[in-house]
Amino acid sequence: MAKKMFYGLMASVLVLMAVSPAMAAEAGQELKLAALDMLKYAALAAGLGLGFAAGFCGIGQGMSVKGAMDGVARNPEASGKIMVTMIIGLAMIEALTIYSLVVALIILFADPFKAVHILMG
Repeated sequence: MAKKMFYGLMASVLVLMAVSPAMAAEAGQELKLAALDMLKYAALAAGLGLGFAAGFCGIGQGMSVKGAMDGVARNPEASGKIMVTMIIGLAMIEALTIYSLVVALIILFADPFKAVHILMG
């Protein structure tokens, strides 16, 4: 029951967000409103994407370190190889967060309306 209410509420919010650009505006204001809506959604997408990436990469790094420490505790002689492998793995996991940061920055600072202004003259 609670799941259905949650999905219904989320669907309502999405519909309201999609309808907001359809409100009445002057003819010259349409492009400005579209740009503001694009910026609003870009900021939301960048924030959520980077938050999820950082959170899940942090969980992955924690699991990696836990596994490495368990391996060292069971076999202390292999600690050098385990640590080197763990550090390489952590660097690869951290690279995923950096990639999501780059994508978020591209989303925030790319201007899709510049092409529209160039085409419209």
